[in-house]
Amino acid sequence: MKILLFTLFFSLTLFLFNTPAENVSYTSLEGHTDNVESVVFSPDGKTLATSSRDKTVRLWDVKTGTLKNTLTGHVAFVICVTFSPDGTTLASAGGPEDTTVRLWNVKTSNIMATLEGHTGTVSSIAFSPDGATLASGSADGTVRLWNVKTASFKTTLTGHMSGVSCVAFSPDGTTLASGSADDTVRLWNVKTTLLKRKLIGHTFFVQTVAFSPDGQTLASGGWDNTVRLWDTKTGTLKNTFIHKSWVESVSFSSDGVTLASGSSDDMVRLWDIKTGAVKKTLGGHTSYVSCVSFNLNGTILAIASRDAIVRLWHLSLDVKK
Repeated sequence: MKILLFTLFFSLTLFLFNTPAENVSYTSLEGHTDNVESVVFSPDGKTLATSSRDKTVRLWDVKTGTLKNTLTGHVAFVICVTFSPDGTTLASAGGPEDTTVRLWNVKTSNIMATLEGHTGTVSSIAFSPDGATLASGSADGTVRLWNVKTASFKTTLTGHMSGVSCVAFSPDGTTLASGSADDTVRLWNVKTTLLKRKLIGHTFFVQTVAFSPDGQTLASGGWDNTVRLWDTKTGTLKNTFIHKSWVESVSFSSDGVTLASGSSDDMVRLWDIKTGAVKKTLGGHTSYVSCVSFNLNGTILAIASRDAIVRLWHLSLDVKK
């Protein structure tokens, strides 16, 4: 009898833990044949770009969930993708055998340029808010800044003691954040390329960084199972959120009220920035969550998973408030 009751309790617990949150539904985008590493919405919210270990970038129609195009050219994993602020250019980066960054014309799906110089996997890329500069962070321990118009190298930011896993520009474009396997986050003055501040607190690999829409808060997530919120002006720690496993990706809603975090515990949590409470937990994923990304108005959250499926979660209003 005790064994039966335990079995029933365990089964119910698993069901509740993995059942999608109430009032939230999702659309599945299927087509990749290997782990999906990155997802990002176009600025107008109509297109979703995804990258995968199957060496492709795919463009999806967000409204219909149908595949619009597949971009091929990388010779190894495509680790990350990002749109330029005007939506006309898509950047993608690869590794480990392919250490290039590629710039694509979104309308024609043609390669515009290939940026070479990194000597290790390019783990993260980000456009400056004016679209003039692209930052790339690499396992070679450096951050490189590129002139987008001329597709030329500008400068290298050095100082991390290990591979750089993530980069993000502040909303005003004056600061670049980078996170590293050296457990630190660094804030750089974009104009002078000098280090402004080093944020210390993570106890393992920093995997993801994101600025709040007002630029006053930086969220970082790491393999110490935490999400940390930092005051960008003073560098002080504001709050810490805890997952059950590694934190792989974070994304702020456009109003700055909600932070989404994805983890290798197969879960995504939506946090109330003001109170630190969990608003909702999104389950149902069958593998490692590698990337999360809000659309512009915060009504859809795209989630990439290592089960090769992308899910678009349609969020109810109470999630955002």
